[in-house]
Amino acid sequence: MKLLSATQMREADQITLRNQNISSTELMERAAGQCFNFIHERLQGAPVPFRIFCGLGNNGGDGLAIARMLIKHGYVVHIYIVNFSDNRSADFMVNYNLLQDMGNWPQQLRSEADFPVIAKDDIIIDAIFGIGLSKPMPKWVCALVKRINEAKAFTVAIDIPSGLCTDRAPFDTDAVIYANTVLTFQCPKLVFYLPETGVYVQDIEVLDIGLDTEYLDRVEPVGLRMGKQEILRLYQPRERFAHKGTYGHVLTIGGSYGKIGSMILSTKAGLCSGAGLVTAYIPKCGYTSVQTAVPEAMVITSPEDSYLNQINYEEIIKPTVIAVGMGMGTEVETQTAFLEFLKKCEMPIVIDADGLNCLAKNPEGLSDIPNNSVLTPHPGELERLIGNWADDFDKLNKAKAFSKEFNCILVIKGANTIIVHNDKLYCNSTGNPGMASAGMGDVLSGIISSLIAQRYDPLQAAIMGVYLHGSAADIAVRTSSYQGLTAGIVIETIGKAFLDLFVQPETQPDPLD
Repeated sequence: MKLLSATQMREADQITLRNQNISSTELMERAAGQCFNFIHERLQGAPVPFRIFCGLGNNGGDGLAIARMLIKHGYVVHIYIVNFSDNRSADFMVNYNLLQDMGNWPQQLRSEADFPVIAKDDIIIDAIFGIGLSKPMPKWVCALVKRINEAKAFTVAIDIPSGLCTDRAPFDTDAVIYANTVLTFQCPKLVFYLPETGVYVQDIEVLDIGLDTEYLDRVEPVGLRMGKQEILRLYQPRERFAHKGTYGHVLTIGGSYGKIGSMILSTKAGLCSGAGLVTAYIPKCGYTSVQTAVPEAMVITSPEDSYLNQINYEEIIKPTVIAVGMGMGTEVETQTAFLEFLKKCEMPIVIDADGLNCLAKNPEGLSDIPNNSVLTPHPGELERLIGNWADDFDKLNKAKAFSKEFNCILVIKGANTIIVHNDKLYCNSTGNPGMASAGMGDVLSGIISSLIAQRYDPLQAAIMGVYLHGSAADIAVRTSSYQGLTAGIVIETIGKAFLDLFVQPETQPDPLD
């Protein structure tokens, strides 16, 4: 699903008006109708009070149109006009006049003295600002937003929570609506999925309001939201007459005294994701552990007992892909061995954990990373690679520049993992809070390298690997709970994640919601 900017959404509106020969008021009515349908289907006329806060632009016009539809269906509706300007959009005035024709006169808010009392059992509809917020809100409007948040009432934001900008960080992080549900039009917004701004959005419903499909098909998005349908297009069926050599040989390199578990997890994940062969290259201290925990894998050891002091495997195996860094440590000899390995390696590789930390300590090694390699940093590792950032948008810009400079793929791990390749962003749709535990990154490295071994190109492997990793966790958490989810459980569920690609979405509610 495409993620569009505010400018692109406005272009989509204008092209739709022209190509469908409709007025902007008719398009607003269509959007408001979809919002009303969503609400009415769930409440079925329940006698719960609505408090609708409307700005003076088209977002406010949406709110007024929704209010009119709710009133016609017998709901108790209180409407407030947030008078932050002397200007009003034409479509706002059309809907304002229609409400007056019904005998409904909204309450005018001009200062904190006008704020209404909001009960916790009310339903709030936020239609104050839409996608066009381009400057800080007046102080009294910021106070209104805080008052709405403090009420703890169920809040529905129309298109985007007020105070949240579409294409930049908020002007005031304390003055953004916390929305239980966002009813967003046609395309979700990137800002919903970033760590600093996604916290304002609990649930997202994308409503199809019939925008011009030709424009939506051809426009180059700011990013892509990768769901099941997008991943299915990448899936490669297994060949009937295949053998283990058909699906490649993964070499995992890493481990150190006390951290051999990382290598067990990544090695086992590689096998459970479909690689034909997996070999682990580890220090001697891990030999028995890996051979026992993952009997399907082969093991090579370096001369040193407790850490890697050299990486020599060429005379023993010729891998299809290499994943390096899991539990590897940053001993001086390990750093030297890793940098020498990068100079000799010509195939795309997956670099995780201490491989990234070694690069942060030796930035000259970045130029030796093979083209199209996949780097999988968590936030701390990313900061050590690209430097500090002012906000999430600055972070993404720096990540894009890093990807282009070193011709690599960055997997920025988090609640909505984002894959960065040159100027393109791919936002993952799977995963849950239970994944905030040790070893999850090791599993991801094993999955991505396994997919590369199976002849997915590195970008496809990164996108699909992140999706399957999160999907396995989503399946597993239904029986394990968030608190009980471990990296090992995710490995055992990878097969079910593959099967889930071909299963229709369940209609039953998530028991954890």
